Amino acid sequence: MPLPMSPLDSMFLLGESREHPMHVGGVEIFQLPEGADTYDMRAMLDRALADGDGIVTPRLAKRAHRSFSTLGQWSWETVDDIDLGHHIRHDALPAPGGEAELMALCSRLHGSLLDRSRPLWEMHLIEGLSDGRFAVYTKIHHAVADGVTAMKMLRNALSENSEDRDVPAPWQPRGPRPQRTPSKGFSLSGLAGSTFRTARDTVGEVAGLVPALAGTVSRAFRDQGGPLALSAPRTPFNVPITGARQFAAQSWPLERLRLVAKLSDTTINDVVLAMSSGALRSYLEDQNALPAEPLIAMVPVSLKSQREASNGNNIGVLMCNLGTHLPDPADRLDTIRTSMREGKEAYETMSATQILAMSALGAAPIGASMLFGHNSRVRPPFNLIISNVPGPSSPLYWNGARLDAIYPLSVPVDGQGLNITCTSNDDIISFGVTGCRSAVPDLKSIPARLGHELRALERAVGI
Repeated sequence: MPLPMSPLDSMFLLGESREHPMHVGGVEIFQLPEGADTYDMRAMLDRALADGDGIVTPRLAKRAHRSFSTLGQWSWETVDDIDLGHHIRHDALPAPGGEAELMALCSRLHGSLLDRSRPLWEMHLIEGLSDGRFAVYTKIHHAVADGVTAMKMLRNALSENSEDRDVPAPWQPRGPRPQRTPSKGFSLSGLAGSTFRTARDTVGEVAGLVPALAGTVSRAFRDQGGPLALSAPRTPFNVPITGARQFAAQSWPLERLRLVAKLSDTTINDVVLAMSSGALRSYLEDQNALPAEPLIAMVPVSLKSQREASNGNNIGVLMCNLGTHLPDPADRLDTIRTSMREGKEAYETMSATQILAMSALGAAPIGASMLFGHNSRVRPPFNLIISNVPGPSSPLYWNGARLDAIYPLSVPVDGQGLNITCTSNDDIISFGVTGCRSAVPDLKSIPARLGHELRALERAVGI
């Protein structure tokens, strides 16, 4: 029986076209266990394919579907017998088998659409790395999972024990399915109390949206940090894009960013943004396209106030002034710290519902671009998305093969031709830079610029 699809999931399907694929991806690089080679890992995957009987985890068994019976609305239906030979593929790198060849292959794979007649995911085992390691490129439609969910799926698929040798393949289900919580039965008094609480909370939230909206707009007019920005300049990134993708990546020891953050009284995420700021400033200067106004980044953030600590994290987006108009790295970092603190302080006064509502207001223009195309005459709401997705904090293994690096690939959309996403893995942090080939012609130079800015920040704080 088809299950209704959320409006947000539907938007990623409605906004997809040949020029605008809507999937996220990742490149995982594994170090082989001692005494093994890539043929052993390929044989293990081949055995899993032969023995799997088309059974996958529930999330990977969903196929997008719409028909007269769903009134033309997108829904999910479960596929019982999946053709794993379509979803799991083998690739090999040409000589010399370096990371440049790996990134070129993943750029091509990331630019092709997923087959909508099947569950919306693929996994590619990539052999031929010159250092003896192997890579896995995965992509999954944004309607099925976002970057955070995809990271959780990766964690669940791997083991913290390097000695485990019976770890299921990443697409295979693990353990028993969770049992449904028994119903407590119908209670008239409970229903009445629930109805009253819901009505009371709804009235309170609606009343609270008015001052939240007024404060958000006021902060935007004053160029303060918050979920809305009105001052993003036009850049070469904010144009209609094509379907061709380009991807580049690089890693650094996480301790380097942590030390800069400690000595500058900032956060690791502030340092990530400052590295991105310096790289973007350098790139645009070389393109003779650096605007006089600072670039604005949309930054997904996880927030938790003391008042709502029992409810877990509140997820929102903040618009961050990247300070790209400033020549000094320390000044750019200080501008970013101020902008992010202002935004987080604004969210401290809001409820979870208000945070989501204000975040939706700030991100609404990108949804309109996805559905209706980019209008180059309209000032961009922000210039790019910079995300920091939490990764595993300890080493992970698949049947003894150690996960050495995770490089995230994201989703450029019309009007947003460049995306920077990073994730940590044990003691390193990896940046993945994804962009449209025509909008960002020299994208491959950006990782080196990120490294140059990290060195500049270290000098600025006295390292």
